[in-house]
Parts: sequence; structure tokens; C-alpha cells
Amino acid sequence: MKLVMNMQKVDTSKVDLNLLKLFDALLKEGSVTAAGARIGLSQPAASRGLARLRRLFNDRILVRSANGWQLTPRALSLSAPIARLLDDASAIIAPSEFSPATATGRFTLACGDHLASLLVPDLAAELARQAPALDLIIASPAGDNVALIAQGGADLAIGVYDKLPARFYCKQLYEEDFVCIVRQGHALLTEPLTVQRFVHWPHIAISITGLGSSAVDNALKHHGFSRRVAVKAPYFLLASSLVVESDMILTLPRRLAQKLSTSLPITLCELPLSVAPFAPSIIWHERQHYDPAHVWLRQQIVGLASV
Repeated sequence: MKLVMNMQKVDTSKVDLNLLKLFDALLKEGSVTAAGARIGLSQPAASRGLARLRRLFNDRILVRSANGWQLTPRALSLSAPIARLLDDASAIIAPSEFSPATATGRFTLACGDHLASLLVPDLAAELARQAPALDLIIASPAGDNVALIAQGGADLAIGVYDKLPARFYCKQLYEEDFVCIVRQGHALLTEPLTVQRFVHWPHIAISITGLGSSAVDNALKHHGFSRRVAVKAPYFLLASSLVVESDMILTLPRRLAQKLSTSLPITLCELPLSVAPFAPSIIWHERQHYDPAHVWLRQQIVGLASV
């Protein structure tokens, strides 16, 4: 059976790329004033632009609610296509070469606190040295950040990924294992660390999402042991501070533990059992794969992570 659909003809002369830029900014900021500021428009100009967007899409786009401004379902459904369209337009007019010394703009990076503390200070220093007019924004974590990248809310994300959707690229940065840390002078340090002594003391567990069991608990279960988790938190740096003020044990990535030991009164201990290692990776969407600026930024991150 052949279906005949009546498609409404769209007058493309009414489509202004600057309007789509405003639409993208509204999605990211959720506020007319903030969206205007993001792309250099005054509040009245942004309001006029929103009115034009409403006429163009025959949708309210942004509505007031009890909690402030809220995007409509149609606006949310258009977020990814419009982000792709803007990226494609930028790629068409972007220079084929990238000069860090003269480049302006900003990059948005999404990652958790432990990877940010390891990589961002050196990355910011590298940007200041090589690309002084480029700005770096660290996005608020959004789960594994895959949806954030897909929707254009961030340029790159760093994390641990097993599977990714189509149109994503992934580059492993390094392999990492775990150690545990305790405060200096802890009684645990008086004798060799065994599994029995390890589970005797209370622990701090890091849980980014709050779901599932940790690699440490899985390894303990395999050996017939369990531990008491006295504190569960999503932040490595908070957990490390708690270690200093208590007798609790914290298991964390080796690189982070080594970095923290330079500024906190803590002692590193090798784990008394085997815990599966992991490999942080950098991910990005295919729409930015060949962009010279993004290629350069990825090279900087990969280079810093390999040190």
C-alpha cells in the first residue's frame, strides 16, 4: 500500500541561523536572559527572537512554571537536530587549520570530580600557554554524559565507557588500578594489611550514581567477605577529606591517591585483594571529529593523560 502524506511546505527564507543559535542557547540555559547573554544579545532582543522562534515552530518553546522557565516537549525533541545543524554550519565556514595562539571561543568538558582534579589543572595551564584566548568550561555531570554530548551540551566527556551509541568516538587515556588510603598514624599501618584487617575497619564508598555494587564489594564477595560502608558519597575529594578526620578506609584510583598524598596527611596502602582495573576514556560526537580545534584539544588531553 502506498501512503501519500501531505507535507507542509516550509519557507526557508524565514529560517535565520541566528534564530537557531538562540534556540540552542535557550536549550542550554533555560532562560531568555541567560540565553541572550550566551550569544551576545540584550534581553529585549532575546525576547523578540523567542517570539520569532515560537512563530517559526508553532510552539511555545519556553514556558513559565512554578519552578521558573521550562522547555516544551517539542523544544526538547529538536535539541539534537538543531545542535547538529549548527555544528555542520560551523564546520562549513570553519578554517581548515587551527591556530591556538590566535583562536577565541570556549570548550565545554564534562567529567566527574576525580578525573577533573587529575586533568583539568594541567589542561587549563596548557590552554593559558598555547591558546590564551580560549576558555574552558567544566559542565555539571549528567550521569555518564553521553546524552549531554549527543545534545551538544558539551564538546567532550571523560569517563569509563563500555558501550557507546552510534556516531560516537572513544579514545582510551590510560589504565588505572586501585589503592586504599588512611590517615597518617592509623592503627591499620602497624601490621601487614590482610583482607581480614581490611574489612575490620569502617569504609567510605564512592558511588557516582548510587546504583549497583562497587568493584571492591564484588571482589570481597568473591573471597567470601563483606565490609561495612559507614559513608557513601559521590565525591572523591569529599571522601578523602573524611579519611583525614576519621579511622575510615577509602579505596580510590592510584593516580588520584598519589596526587592527594602531596597535600593531605594520608598514607597509601596496597589492597590485600585483586580488584579489576579500569580505563578512563575521552568521548566525542562524530559531528566534531574532524573539526581542527577539537582535534587539537583532544590531542592536548591525550598527551597530558599519558604523562
